[in-house]
Amino acid sequence: MARFYRRRWDETRGDEFDAWGRSVWYFEVHDDGWPVRQVVVYDSGPVLRYGPGRNEDQFGGLGQVSLDDLDEDWSRFVIAGATFEDAWNSAG
Repeated sequence: MARFYRRRWDETRGDEFDAWGRSVWYFEVHDDGWPVRQVVVYDSGPVLRYGPGRNEDQFGGLGQVSLDDLDEDWSRFVIAGATFEDAWNSAG
Protein backbone atom coordinates (compact mmCIF):
# COMPACT_ATOMS: atom_id res chain seq x y z
CA MET A 1 0.00 0.00 0.00
CA ALA A 2 1.36 3.38 -0.99
CA ARG A 3 1.95 6.25 1.43
CA PHE A 4 2.18 9.92 0.51
CA TYR A 5 4.16 12.78 2.01
CA ARG A 6 4.63 16.52 1.53
CA ARG A 7 7.57 18.29 3.08
CA ARG A 8 8.88 21.83 2.83
CA TRP A 9 12.65 22.25 2.65
CA ASP A 10 13.79 25.66 3.80
CA GLU A 11 17.27 25.24 2.36
CA THR A 12 18.29 25.99 -1.19
CA ARG A 13 20.06 23.53 -3.46
CA GLY A 14 23.55 24.95 -3.02
CA ASP A 15 24.46 24.31 -6.65
CA GLU A 16 24.18 26.14 -9.98
CA PHE A 17 20.38 26.07 -9.61
CA ASP A 18 20.45 27.68 -6.16
CA ALA A 19 18.45 30.67 -7.47
CA TRP A 20 15.42 28.38 -7.75
CA GLY A 21 15.06 28.94 -4.00
CA ARG A 22 13.49 26.73 -1.42
CA SER A 23 11.18 23.85 -2.31
CA VAL A 24 8.29 21.59 -1.43
CA TRP A 25 8.79 17.86 -1.96
CA TYR A 26 6.02 15.34 -2.56
CA PHE A 27 6.68 11.60 -2.28
CA GLU A 28 4.78 8.43 -3.02
CA VAL A 29 6.49 5.53 -1.26
CA HIS A 30 5.91 1.77 -1.11
CA ASP A 31 5.41 -0.14 2.14
CA ASP A 32 9.20 -0.38 2.50
CA GLY A 33 9.52 3.42 2.45
CA TRP A 34 11.27 3.61 -0.94
CA PRO A 35 10.09 6.46 -3.20
CA VAL A 36 8.35 5.40 -6.41
CA ARG A 37 7.24 8.87 -7.52
CA GLN A 38 8.42 12.30 -6.47
CA VAL A 39 7.59 15.91 -7.30
CA VAL A 40 9.76 18.88 -6.30
CA VAL A 41 8.22 22.36 -6.58
CA TYR A 42 10.67 25.27 -6.27
CA ASP A 43 9.62 28.70 -5.03
CA SER A 44 10.75 30.41 -8.24
CA GLY A 45 8.69 28.12 -10.46
CA PRO A 46 10.62 25.06 -11.68
CA VAL A 47 8.87 21.75 -11.03
CA LEU A 48 10.71 18.42 -11.26
CA ARG A 49 8.94 15.08 -11.55
CA TYR A 50 10.49 11.62 -11.18
CA GLY A 51 9.00 8.16 -11.31
CA PRO A 52 8.49 5.27 -13.70
CA GLY A 53 10.28 6.00 -16.94
CA ARG A 54 12.12 9.01 -15.53
CA ASN A 55 14.35 8.29 -12.55
CA GLU A 56 16.75 11.17 -13.11
CA ASP A 57 17.72 14.10 -15.29
CA GLN A 58 20.31 16.88 -15.28
CA PHE A 59 18.62 18.51 -12.25
CA GLY A 60 18.29 15.55 -9.89
CA GLY A 61 16.49 12.27 -9.48
CA LEU A 62 14.18 10.02 -7.55
CA GLY A 63 15.12 9.64 -3.88
CA GLN A 64 17.66 6.88 -3.29
CA VAL A 65 16.90 6.10 0.34
CA SER A 66 13.97 4.56 2.19
CA LEU A 67 12.14 7.21 4.19
CA ASP A 68 11.63 4.50 6.82
CA ASP A 69 15.41 4.21 7.26
CA LEU A 70 15.97 7.86 8.10
CA ASP A 71 16.35 9.06 11.67
CA GLU A 72 13.29 11.25 11.23
CA ASP A 73 9.62 10.70 11.92
CA TRP A 74 7.82 11.38 8.66
CA SER A 75 4.35 10.87 10.17
CA ARG A 76 3.78 14.62 10.48
CA PHE A 77 4.27 15.00 6.70
CA VAL A 78 1.59 12.48 5.64
CA ILE A 79 -0.86 13.72 3.02
CA ALA A 80 -3.80 12.21 1.15
CA GLY A 81 -3.10 10.39 -2.09
CA ALA A 82 -5.31 12.91 -3.91
CA THR A 83 -3.04 15.75 -2.77
CA PHE A 84 -0.03 13.94 -4.20
CA GLU A 85 -1.89 13.21 -7.45
CA ASP A 86 -2.77 16.90 -7.80
CA ALA A 87 0.92 17.83 -7.53
CA TRP A 88 1.93 14.99 -9.89
CA ASN A 89 -0.61 15.90 -12.54
CA SER A 90 0.07 19.63 -12.38
CA ALA A 91 3.80 19.00 -12.85
CA GLY A 92 3.00 17.66 -16.34
